Amino acid sequence: MADFSNASSGHHPLTARYLARKVPEITVYFWIIKLLSTAMGESAADYSVIKINPYLAVGLGGIALLIALALQFAVHRYVAWIYWLTVCMVAIFGTMAADATHIQLGVPYAASSAFFALALAVVFVVWYRSEKTLSIHAINSYRREMFYWATVMATFALGTAAGDMTATTLGLGYFTSGIAFAVLFFVPAVAYYLGWIGEVGAFWFAYVITRPLGASFADWLGKSRTIGGLGYGDGRITIILTILIAIFVVYMTISRIDVKRSVYRNPRRS
Repeated sequence: MADFSNASSGHHPLTARYLARKVPEITVYFWIIKLLSTAMGESAADYSVIKINPYLAVGLGGIALLIALALQFAVHRYVAWIYWLTVCMVAIFGTMAADATHIQLGVPYAASSAFFALALAVVFVVWYRSEKTLSIHAINSYRREMFYWATVMATFALGTAAGDMTATTLGLGYFTSGIAFAVLFFVPAVAYYLGWIGEVGAFWFAYVITRPLGASFADWLGKSRTIGGLGYGDGRITIILTILIAIFVVYMTISRIDVKRSVYRNPRRS
């Protein structure tokens, strides 16, 4: 993966203070909440499409996502609960979109995975050609923020399709798929440490992998034993994960550990 980490954003350091408040600092807490949100999105989407009409569920999920995005774009700084609410809504709707492609339209997981991978690549190419950087620390305009959320949506859809493909089409099952994606999750960290890829490339590689990683373990916990799960139920898993996410977001809001360092980050270094 190409290294875009040294691309200059060309903005004054004062702008860095603004952009740092639109996205959280990438800490271990970021990855914890990201994994929890991907798992919750999988369980919530599966639960809702079973309990209510699938088309109504997708419609309601789309409306909730639009409301969350409107809140995110309306604020001029990073607000933890708004940001993570938006991520959670993307997780739910992205899961629904990927599942609907397979279940309602009959598209094989391999084909939908390839399609969403192509969509993600197109977003990356257009984003970089337009802005000359893919760094989340250089999101200081509405256009860049639109590229960012389009990328997030594509990663969730791709991750959902890929996770389902490994678990069902390839026959690995939920738990084995989760272990495989857990190993893949650490690949970009090792590659970055060895200098094989840059910071931005490593980030987005890991970001994509978190989706099937979290979803695989959510399915393993929630799905019935007859299909390889532990049978705790998607509804119960959704509630537990939502509570955990809320606890971490409250902690982020109070401690501000996810904004302290990024306030002074120079975008030229990211």
